[in-house]
Amino acid sequence: MSGRIEIDLFSTLDGVMQAPGGAEEDPEDGFAFGGWQAPVDDDAVGDEVIAGIRRMDALLLGRRTYDIFAGYWPQQLQPGGADNEIARVFDSIPKYVASRGTPDLRWRDSHLLGPDLAAEIAALRERHREIHVIGSIDFARTLVAEGLFDQLNLWVYPIVLGPGKRLFAPDGPPASFTLLPSSRVSEQGALLLHYAPKGTTPTTAEMGKRD
Repeated sequence: MSGRIEIDLFSTLDGVMQAPGGAEEDPEDGFAFGGWQAPVDDDAVGDEVIAGIRRMDALLLGRRTYDIFAGYWPQQLQPGGADNEIARVFDSIPKYVASRGTPDLRWRDSHLLGPDLAAEIAALRERHREIHVIGSIDFARTLVAEGLFDQLNLWVYPIVLGPGKRLFAPDGPPASFTLLPSSRVSEQGALLLHYAPKGTTPTTAEMGKRD
């Protein structure tokens, strides 16, 4: 078995991915638009998010996102089986955390990755069918830069915020991707874009002189 690594990210039109979920999610560098996604969210995006959560059998997170999730989702579990579906899935599957420190992994079935990221990802592929990275911008940037993923799922919203964290750093390595046919547009105008890494460095040519 060779499992898949999928990265799920919400993005503005100008590429800002910082703190879509709430004001306190990530105020680093004075980010003033925490919670920007909620006013422009719609059912199509929600349905696709739920579909991805139902498929996954492991979570792979950076430390900041893990802390946010661990402080929120376990509190959404309700007795008697009437619990939140996302909370139930997240609680039931293994959680793997990338951190250079020693985080408090208080959420059940949570595990700290070792320093050899490529080896850890290879081991996760052998252990799981479909692993999702949610949020975790800094960690996702490393996975993309090192080619340690199989699919990038971007929900791109028609708003522009200016300053904020982005997946592709100005000094990052070049990369190329293939747009998958499952991409579509939501009612609110969000682009649901699914990309696979092409595995080649972008090339250049002069217009009108291409083969």
